[in-house]
Amino acid sequence: MGTKAHGRILAWEGGSLWIFSAPPGEQYPRTAFHAHHVIQLTLALSGRVELDGDDGRVAGVAVAVAPDVRHAFRGTGRVAHVFIASDTPAGRAIAGALFAKAPIARVPAALLGELPERLRETFEDPRHTGDDLRALGRLLIARLAGATVRTKRLDPRVARLIAALEAQLDQSVSLAEAAAILGLSKGRARHLFVEETGLSLRTYVLWLRLGRAVELFAAGASLTEAAHGAGFSDSAHLSRTFRRMFGIAAVSLQVS
Repeated sequence: MGTKAHGRILAWEGGSLWIFSAPPGEQYPRTAFHAHHVIQLTLALSGRVELDGDDGRVAGVAVAVAPDVRHAFRGTGRVAHVFIASDTPAGRAIAGALFAKAPIARVPAALLGELPERLRETFEDPRHTGDDLRALGRLLIARLAGATVRTKRLDPRVARLIAALEAQLDQSVSLAEAAAILGLSKGRARHLFVEETGLSLRTYVLWLRLGRAVELFAAGASLTEAAHGAGFSDSAHLSRTFRRMFGIAAVSLQVS
């Protein structure tokens, strides 16, 4: 299967930003139906996007999907997906604001303001860094969450654990080991991690591994090498997980 899209993947506690572009004259790959336990905001930085759900199709320049809702995606041009942990104050505020009437909903352009255009310009300008894109991703989440949600700094113990997880994604980290890094009991460690990130430790590590695997693959590693480097047992394990989470084959993406 040839490369169908290229772009960047960036993650931070409570959120993730995936920006992809289809080659000129081609469509962004249509995904199979899939679901994941995070809120998805899909932005057409150029062109238009369509999200199919069990109740029909929603199209526009900004569409959001509630957690654990089956959906399939298609689009053209440059597309950004912002994934937002649903069990954080921001995630709960966004879910309450966007999904009162339907689990897949258009997001009013006025709510996002200039941020999609800034995101496109920042992505296209080689002088900007990944941190610049992460900052805009955070701003998008804050804008959607509204002024009632205050942004607080990540607990330094959890920040230390995340750094340790990122440094050894090719190895498994048990809850007991994570608790030792946090200096807490297993029960308290589990609660604190979810409270701070909105995701369970297992799910958070899975998101980190998926991003790492695609980055390794794009850098020239084989799918098997990328899978092993990100902690998957083999390329088949990576492929199954990626398709289950995103409805598309990892091999069809290229990240730069």
